[in-house]
Amino acid sequence: MNTSNQATSVWTEQQILQDALISEKHMTDSYNTYAGECVNEQLRNTMLTNLNDLHTIQANIFSTMQQNGWYQVEPAEQQKIQKAKQKFQSS
Repeated sequence: MNTSNQATSVWTEQQILQDALISEKHMTDSYNTYAGECVNEQLRNTMLTNLNDLHTIQANIFSTMQQNGWYQVEPAEQQKIQKAKQKFQSS
């Protein structure tokens, strides 16, 4: 039953995916920290498995958003790529 005091909000597919992508980014950050700071090897391996699963989900969301034109990425200029490579090769 919907009363006049209840607000109804309908999210678009794009908004749902944007929210999911942000959530996945936060979860991967957290799982990465947990995995890196685990003392127990079995727990660390579980965290790393979960982290890999989260990265897969994040990549799938990202890919879906790109395919629908909801997440545009500009290609890097070749000159900037070469400059970055030189910077890290000299370190």
